[in-house]
Amino acid sequence: MDLFTDYTLRTVALGAAALGLTSGALGSFAVLRKQSLLGDAISHAALPGIALAFLLTGSKATPVLVAGAAVAGWVGTLAVMKITSATRVKEDSALGIVLSVFFGFGLVLLTFVQKRPDASQAGLDRFLFGQAATLLHRDVLLISGLGAMALLGAALFWKEFKLLAFDPDYGASLGFPMRAVDVILTTLLVVSIVIGLQTVGVVLMSAMVVAPAAAARQWTDRMGRMVAVAGLFGAMAGVSGAVLSSLTEHLPTGPTIVLCLSGLVVLSILFAPNRGVLWESVRDRRNRSRLHMDAVLGNLDDLARHHADPQHGHGAAVLEAMHPGAHRELREMEAQGWARRTGNDEWAITPAGRGEAARRAGLRGEDER
Repeated sequence: MDLFTDYTLRTVALGAAALGLTSGALGSFAVLRKQSLLGDAISHAALPGIALAFLLTGSKATPVLVAGAAVAGWVGTLAVMKITSATRVKEDSALGIVLSVFFGFGLVLLTFVQKRPDASQAGLDRFLFGQAATLLHRDVLLISGLGAMALLGAALFWKEFKLLAFDPDYGASLGFPMRAVDVILTTLLVVSIVIGLQTVGVVLMSAMVVAPAAAARQWTDRMGRMVAVAGLFGAMAGVSGAVLSSLTEHLPTGPTIVLCLSGLVVLSILFAPNRGVLWESVRDRRNRSRLHMDAVLGNLDDLARHHADPQHGHGAAVLEAMHPGAHRELREMEAQGWARRTGNDEWAITPAGRGEAARRAGLRGEDER
């Protein structure tokens, strides 16, 4: 009930939910484009912008620092695009270069700022690891407003972003300016990342972009559903992390949100019906069992066809030699009425078994065609 009655917890939960919704939905495009490292690069590149914004304005107001972070993050992503287009450096290498250079420059500026004799610079280090407990009502409004604008932009350019994610060359052949579309999507990603630096921090913000989308990808093959589920997962993790951190003293909210996201990713990888490891294992086991049954049933049917008496029993050792491990399938065939025992560990196929063998052979023929 504290979630509804406690002002601080409610404020933090609302801000984290808005952040998770925005970063999860827009992060889906980065994951689909195999640019998961882009969120890491943007968040780290934003650090020098925060420090420069303070040095130039002397203000620690959140809109000022967010604006500085956005400009630096946008410059960093444009640098990545320029490096990959003008040189032979691959995109992942360019992202790593920009990430390390901008982050190192940001740490130098942050150290310089913190050594100033006045006390006005105190608190800038919260953008490194996040400090969600400092969120105020106006910060939540800022996060929600910018996040809503970013989501609205994604909705307006939905068709273009789909082409960019799956087939940019086809989009260019249709006349779409795919380079400009890429810049627009990157700008929206920058917005979704910089609004969360105060909550989660530079170091962990990339998880807010990648983890919800990675979890949602396990549940669906439709892009629209993936974006919606990723936003839902991000919002759920934001609220859950805020509530859990409030239950334990000195438990930071940002890392707790990321841990909640990690839990969602693990659960999705294990239990999602489309790609879950558990269900994949069950399907593999069923397929192997079906293939083994097809082999033993087909072998028994072949033996019956080559014998004058179709009901003549055949030794289990013969069937075992033709297909190791046939005893288990024989017992299951007996339970299904497809085979029967005729003597001391001898087996014969029943009419129902011959019909089932013919049916399965027909299905295999259709699959091969």
